[in-house]
Amino acid sequence: MRGLKDKVVIITGGAGGIGAALSARFAAEGSKVAIFDLNAASADEVVEGIKTNGGTAIGCAVDITDHDAVNEAVARIEATLGPVDVLVNNAGWDHADRFVNTTPALWQKLISINLVGPLNLHHAVLKGMLERGHGRIVNIASDAGRVGSSGESVYSACKGGIIAFTKTIARETARKKINVNVVCPGPTDTALFKDFAGEGESGDKLRGALEKAIPFGRLGQPEDVVGAVCFLASDDASFITGQVISVSGGLTMAG
Repeated sequence: MRGLKDKVVIITGGAGGIGAALSARFAAEGSKVAIFDLNAASADEVVEGIKTNGGTAIGCAVDITDHDAVNEAVARIEATLGPVDVLVNNAGWDHADRFVNTTPALWQKLISINLVGPLNLHHAVLKGMLERGHGRIVNIASDAGRVGSSGESVYSACKGGIIAFTKTIARETARKKINVNVVCPGPTDTALFKDFAGEGESGDKLRGALEKAIPFGRLGQPEDVVGAVCFLASDDASFITGQVISVSGGLTMAG
């Protein structure tokens, strides 16, 4: 895609599932990739894979829920790779249960990771982007935030909040030519989905039901998401901001 070569890209949760696929794709496009992930060993493994293929990447163990830690990590990356051109907020976490069975402690964890974390990253990179008059932000939300999802009440609320927040930041930064958009994956075959679905017969039953419900007849794969994200980060999407793209195999078709 046009305009990704040599760009500095931060990808949160960049060491597993969708994040690892994003890291590899941006590196293949010639970007300099910074992988933010709690799991330092997994981040290093993805970095080594990228370097083996001739790409540029650096791993950074960081807790995105910690505002100070995020600011310090962004400063280190910019000192090493240069100013951040692209931010992809991909890190997320979920726990499946009916709302009445959940606890305030669980709510707080979900909100901290899925909502506060991305806010921290925006806060850390936006000032520099505004000063330079250029930047791209792609937030990975979820179709659960667009249409709801049983067993994911607080997660859905967080992702719906990310969608609304994205539209607001897109409006606030448009005059400075900052593009801020959302990609909403549907059910995607990742470790997070396996945790959500559970093991054994119940997990197989949920997977089978979703495969029947999705018009394309299968769960999404991490690689299905990366094209939409890279497009929104590229020069090909320079006149697109405040938009939401669903990558769900047709499961949801609401506007």
